[in-house]
Order: sequence, then structure tokens, then C-alpha cells
Amino acid sequence: QVQLVESGGGLVQNGGSLRLSCAASENIFSIYVMGWYRQAPGKQREWAASISSGTTNYANSVRGRFTISRDTAKNTVYLQMNSLKPEDTAVYYCKARQIMNGAEYWGQGTQVTVSS
Repeated sequence: QVQLVESGGGLVQNGGSLRLSCAASENIFSIYVMGWYRQAPGKQREWAASISSGTTNYANSVRGRFTISRDTAKNTVYLQMNSLKPEDTAVYYCKARQIMNGAEYWGQGTQVTVSS
């Protein structure tokens, strides 16, 4: 059973930066697509970024401001968030999806609040 633990959330000012971390319980990057999702109050959960075999993809809402990366040795995925806006306020979740069978695992989420 894959376990994911997010950290790094908090309160930042408009225009500030924050880096989120997602630590996996085992080395899974070779067989899983890793991604970050977010859910703002009163809204559906939406995909923000993903990474697999060095390939990254971003939602239009975060492209150019957010960067997803991974450290294989630490079994950790990161989301560097720059130029944060109040609209970025949400609970951010880490997700792992197994390439072969589509099995999914989610972290517990971490709150990001951007003040105006």
C-alpha cells in the first residue's frame, strides 16, 4: 500500500512563494505518474500539475508560476509555487497513479492560503 504525506502548506502574502513536498512510502516513480491537485472552498478538485519520467504538464491556471519536480533518492515530489495569488488558496493534494492498472493513491492534503 502506497502512502503519501504532504507538507509545506501555510499562509503567504500575495506574490509570495511556497514549496510543497509529497513524501512517498516507497520508491514508486518508475511505475507511477505523480501529480498535484487542489480544491478551493465551494469548488471541485482540479488538476494542477503532473510528472512522469521527466515529463511535466501544467494546468493553464498555474503554468509559468508553478514547477513540479521529484527527487528519486528521497522518494519525494515537490511543487514550487511562485507569484502566488489569492485565487491559489486551496487544499493541495498529492496523487500517485500506477501506470499499469490505474490504481490511485492520495495524500491527506495541505492547506495553502494566499492573503491579499
